[in-house]
Amino acid sequence: MLGLYFSGTTSMTSSKTLAKRFSLQMWHQILIAMLLGLAVGHFFGEPAKMLQPLGDVFMSLIRMCVVPVVFVSVVCGITSLTDLAAMRRIAWKSIAIYMVSMAIMALLAMGAASFFHVGSGFGLADSTGAAVAQQSISMKDALLSAIPSNPFKSFADGALLPTIVFAVLFGLAINLTGDKASPVRNFFDAMSAVVFKLIGMVLKFAPIGVFGLMAYVTADHGFSVLGHLGALVAVNYAVMIFFMVVLCALMLMLFRLNPLPFLRKAIPVQLFAYSSASSAATLPLNLENTQQRMGVDSRVASFVLPLGSTINMSGLAVYLGTVAIFSSNAYGIELSLMQMVMVVLTTTLASIGAAGVPGAALVVMSLVLSSVGLPLEVIAVIAAVDRLLDMCCTSANVTGDTVTAVMVAKSEGVLDEACYNRM
Repeated sequence: MLGLYFSGTTSMTSSKTLAKRFSLQMWHQILIAMLLGLAVGHFFGEPAKMLQPLGDVFMSLIRMCVVPVVFVSVVCGITSLTDLAAMRRIAWKSIAIYMVSMAIMALLAMGAASFFHVGSGFGLADSTGAAVAQQSISMKDALLSAIPSNPFKSFADGALLPTIVFAVLFGLAINLTGDKASPVRNFFDAMSAVVFKLIGMVLKFAPIGVFGLMAYVTADHGFSVLGHLGALVAVNYAVMIFFMVVLCALMLMLFRLNPLPFLRKAIPVQLFAYSSASSAATLPLNLENTQQRMGVDSRVASFVLPLGSTINMSGLAVYLGTVAIFSSNAYGIELSLMQMVMVVLTTTLASIGAAGVPGAALVVMSLVLSSVGLPLEVIAVIAAVDRLLDMCCTSANVTGDTVTAVMVAKSEGVLDEACYNRM
């Protein structure tokens, strides 16, 4: 009997070991789900749209986590930075990297779009399509919208920028209160553990949700949707992939870090961002991946990543830059050097604070186009492929957030390089 017990125990242990050895990592599951979704959407066509609820349910679960994760993470990040000088350094380093990377990406995108004459021969100057009415976003309105008159309304609306501003002020108030605020600080530490446990529960449904999303998108758009807009899509994808692979690798090498572990570990986040087309929805997964697998200190990740999901839109800068060139070529309007500079400036500024949700580009596109006098009718044309562009755009955004967190952590001496280099 004893022998049978040990034999059975050994058999169970070996079975568990074998199952663990052949278990798929999350990014493997997401990649397989994406490919299956593409295949189902392409071969089944219209009936595949019935799978949309799978993606919708999963995205609702993710959105459910976004505001709690952002608020709790930022408060914990601030309260853990008792050295206010260190917090200021982290904030300024992050903002500087975000601003420079967005400006560079806008320049690269415009250069590539100009080189390949994207939009030339499209003939929009002869079209009679009605103009799309878009409300311009002034800098004054953007600044005022960042100050929450009612923080609970910001939570309910899912407005991340005012939520972050309130979280920063709330965290600072806890720090300045001193020992009397210890119960509040401990409460948020406990809340952080609970929130991340919730994230882990929700992310178990990621492959199913990604499968439903990709099946619907492929069935709805198909591969022929590119048409005359194929060059615009191709240039966007090429520039964004160049950023995610080459430029991010160079940035890490400047900080004496091997880029290969980063490029490999960023894949699950990039795939999820691509399928969801939402920086905000990807934030919970990115926080977990950056801290657990990249070795970034939680104090840095909890501050830099939520900030980046709101103000860092490197992919959106590429999107808006190429659209400006596409529009000028399509309408036969030649942009002067000063107008090109204005496009870069407005693209960078318009990208800051753009909502990290699908379709954000269409909201701020009018500001960039109107800044140099380009017709807004082109927005209706771009909307046909907005989802395809937005998907890769989101991957570039979250990759920029992650590489910034790694660089800031390295510069502050709080990067676990053993964890980072572990393949």
